Amino acid sequence: MLDLIGTTILTASIAVNLNAAITTMPLSPVQKLTTVSIAGLWIGLAIALATTGIYAATATPVPVVGIMVGLPVIVIGAAALLSTGVRETLLALPVPLLIGLNALRIFPGAFMVLLASQGQLSGPFPQSAGWGDVIVGLTAIPLTLAIARNPRGHRGALLAWNLFGTLDLIVAVTLGIISAPGSPLQLIGGTVGSTAVWMLPWSNIPTLLVPFYLITHAIIFAHLARANRVTAN
Repeated sequence: MLDLIGTTILTASIAVNLNAAITTMPLSPVQKLTTVSIAGLWIGLAIALATTGIYAATATPVPVVGIMVGLPVIVIGAAALLSTGVRETLLALPVPLLIGLNALRIFPGAFMVLLASQGQLSGPFPQSAGWGDVIVGLTAIPLTLAIARNPRGHRGALLAWNLFGTLDLIVAVTLGIISAPGSPLQLIGGTVGSTAVWMLPWSNIPTLLVPFYLITHAIIFAHLARANRVTAN
């Protein structure tokens, strides 16, 4: 039952995130179609790989999940650095929207805690990843409202929240990899560890949602840096 509920809610979260981001970007219809197609292919690849069992830490010497998390962030980051058009398109996403989308992290966080309570996850990984996401998601709601009312205010709170949200994701991925049973990178003992997140529907959390949220945090950092430059001038 939990798998069915997870499939439904995680799929909806992915759809909401992508739809909100792509429709808000100042793109032409052709560019939006291209972006949707690329995103669809990536989602299809992530799901297809999950069905092969390749995310299991013992399947390959290099954790494929780590590649799936890092590659979109690296590609989009490089594109933003090399292309003014890409950079301005990403910065056109309003900060309140970027924060508000992170409120959906309440759901994967809650699922992590529930999986741990059922014995499907163990160790510090589900507690850190689960409660960390819940905290980020819950605090995103009042912060979104505050920034929407006063876009130039609350920079300190926004920076602190953004740092915490970014570190939460990085720590979660790290703990997930080093607590995977049988992995050459396993540092934390346990027979269950992070096994559940290498399989559908839970693999969609690290392979699809985590890179998306890392990108939102990076864009918020860029917004803050631009605001600081404007203030300094």
